[in-house]
Amino acid sequence: MKQNILPAIRLTLFCAVFFSGIYTFLIYGIAQAAPNNGKGEIILSEKSNVKSKQSGKASNISPKTSYYYANIGQKFDKDEYFWSRPSAVDYNAAGAGGSNKGPSNPDYLKEVEGRIDNFLKHNPTVKRSEISSDIVTPSGAGLDPNISVQAARVQTQRIADIRKIDINTVNTLIEKNIEPPFLGIFGTEKINVLKLNIALDGLK
Repeated sequence: MKQNILPAIRLTLFCAVFFSGIYTFLIYGIAQAAPNNGKGEIILSEKSNVKSKQSGKASNISPKTSYYYANIGQKFDKDEYFWSRPSAVDYNAAGAGGSNKGPSNPDYLKEVEGRIDNFLKHNPTVKRSEISSDIVTPSGAGLDPNISVQAARVQTQRIADIRKIDINTVNTLIEKNIEPPFLGIFGTEKINVLKLNIALDGLK
């Protein structure tokens, strides 16, 4: 028994010191070397002036100077903005997670159907077949800050009508905000909804 207990105690002490001390400070040091000291990408929006900011706090979108975290999904459901991806946790970063309901769950299907009907109600020129899945289904963490290019394009007519601007201007804005796959091969094209909506507010 002594041969088993002593190694187990030593291993426990080593893991406690390494993972609670050394590993923690190692990750903290790497974060300090990253842009914005590991605090994430923060955006300062001041009317049409959009630039990076080294510090700040998140806030709801407003015409005044505001700070935003670019990589945390935020709720956009007003018709004058591009809608964000649904969230099963109401965009609460402190409680990230999904609904844990499978694609055949009747309650889940009812929720998705409701989102589709609501989207079509606010976008009457869009056909059901044109709606991309990401605009009516939440991500695994409920904090996805991005939508697909198709999800943005099917909203252009609504936004152009409400803001009384040319639809080609909205489409051009989408093209300028498309982010390519990582290293050109990993993932798909995407658009950060926050950055797109800030740019939308910045149109003259």
